[in-house]
Amino acid sequence: MRRRSAVSLTVSLSTVATAALLGLAGPAAAAPADKPRVLSGWTQTSASSYSSWLSARNDRGAWSAYGFDWSTDYCSSSPDNPFGFPFQTACARHDFGYRNYKAAGSFDANKARLDNAFHADLKRVCARYSGATKTSCDSTAWIYYQAVDKFGNTPAVDGSRDTRS
Repeated sequence: MRRRSAVSLTVSLSTVATAALLGLAGPAAAAPADKPRVLSGWTQTSASSYSSWLSARNDRGAWSAYGFDWSTDYCSSSPDNPFGFPFQTACARHDFGYRNYKAAGSFDANKARLDNAFHADLKRVCARYSGATKTSCDSTAWIYYQAVDKFGNTPAVDGSRDTRS
């Protein structure tokens, strides 16, 4: 009987050790040290920043160790695609920045850049158009930017429409 207990204990300890090594047991691992750098890189005004964020958003599992909040309510209470202009993804990136900087405790220091990146994303959407349609899109983008600049404070907590992780 005693021998059986020792074998069980050895197997149990081995299982716990293996699970810990694989990250299956114990406290959650801390986010990688470069999380602030990655977050900053994905929330700049450039097209390459937007593209990097979009690529990561499409492969969220690869970034799970970072613990980013990918949830979004898109353009909140405004239309996601006003007048047919596809603003939804720009709104999702804006939410990403707001939510993650808020969680990091550095929202106020980054809000202006996040809002400017949002406006840059909207202008890139509008660059696909020409003539009066482009003018209409640019005007709508300006209104959306002004709304977040003046009234954007905290990310919506309730009513998120995309909470995939």
